[in-house]
Amino acid sequence: MRNKYLGFVLALGAALIPAPALAKSPKAPVARDGSHDMDFSFGTWRTDIKIFKNPIDKPNEFITMTGTKRTTPVWNGKAALEQIEADGAGSHWEALNLMLYDPVARQWSQNYVDSEVGRMEDAPQIGEMRDGKLEFNGLEPINGRATLVRGVWTITGPDTHNYRISRSVDGGRSWHTSFTANLTRIK
Repeated sequence: MRNKYLGFVLALGAALIPAPALAKSPKAPVARDGSHDMDFSFGTWRTDIKIFKNPIDKPNEFITMTGTKRTTPVWNGKAALEQIEADGAGSHWEALNLMLYDPVARQWSQNYVDSEVGRMEDAPQIGEMRDGKLEFNGLEPINGRATLVRGVWTITGPDTHNYRISRSVDGGRSWHTSFTANLTRIK
């Protein structure tokens, strides 16, 4: 019985002690609205591309291509359709990226399709703006192995940006560049 009274007295005493820190607690930070993070890419761009066919075993071997990238806003900028067409070394490449903004998660998905395959490949990469760069991450099977994939958009000026894809086969301990694109706005 004594323990019940002791617990009651302690609880009552704690309730009566003023708590100024609780009365003036800071407001939680407002989540950032990233729904227009892709706006920088809208328009028509010249793209200079390097594709590393085997970035892990032969990181110095690549092909170069030059072409055009057109990015069109959809849903007032909360989605974007990117069309790429490039030529080089006797080859022609066409691809699409569909970028979609998830307002609940406050993240973007990057959904890729190549004209040679004709369907969305693998799961989309998911990302958001961090430290001035738009970074996407995902998983992609390569030769039957799960591989981490990171795509990073870096805005280098009002009329320039670049995109780099890197892959990791060791859980993110090391990264190997597999694709770069340097883009300049066509006016």
